[in-house]
Amino acid sequence: MATSPGSAPNVPQPPKFASAAEERLHRKRMLAAAFRLFSRFGFDEGVAGHITARDPERLDHFWVNPFGMHFGQIRASDLILVNHRGQVVEGNHPVNGAAFAIHSQVHAARTDVVAAAHAHSMYGKSWASLGRLLDPITQDACAFYEDHGLFADFTGVVYETSEGERIAKALGPHKAAILRNHGLLTVGETVEEAAWWFITMDRSCHAQLLAEAAGEPVKIDHAQAIATRGQVGSHFAGWFQFQPLLARIVRDEPDLLD
Repeated sequence: MATSPGSAPNVPQPPKFASAAEERLHRKRMLAAAFRLFSRFGFDEGVAGHITARDPERLDHFWVNPFGMHFGQIRASDLILVNHRGQVVEGNHPVNGAAFAIHSQVHAARTDVVAAAHAHSMYGKSWASLGRLLDPITQDACAFYEDHGLFADFTGVVYETSEGERIAKALGPHKAAILRNHGLLTVGETVEEAAWWFITMDRSCHAQLLAEAAGEPVKIDHAQAIATRGQVGSHFAGWFQFQPLLARIVRDEPDLLD
């Protein structure tokens, strides 16, 4: 995008809600859509991976995918609500212990974050094995320039909230973090934003892996990378770039809204 999408005429804007119940339903439907898209992109790896959305009323509770359900089958009605102690308070499925350990701490540390996404995507986990931040080698990668952290540790599956707390610290105020030997974590002020950052970050990992396999990529200079981040890396840009994918998946798989 050459200019900020929010500055163009007749561009859709994030929805506003008349009630918490209306906003809750929207967040759950966006979660279901995100899971269906993650399935299409091949981000599923067995039972690993989770996307969460903070409840609009119970702010220390979040909605998340049921443990063991395939991303490609999740509907809004399948999502479970988990409290700050890791107890399922709505829904009939168990919660992934790693999902609670990571996401509970991210949501607690970042009151601005509505949604967080983590999965073991092929290119994300491949890049994460290098223990490096992404470089600004493409326009799309500039969305993460000086706006992602590195969790430079690995101690197995994350089951303890203490490790989730360290991951949240590595994330800091940024939109994303690379978890060494593990994968990617992205966050946003909307579900749509968090999901888009994950999708485009995985692609940026893929692009850098390909570029470095072929030679030495030319980095975009600091000033241009910062300017480009302002164009493609804003909260609105993240929300807006998810919209074409959302329209497609809802048309193809409308049962996700149920």
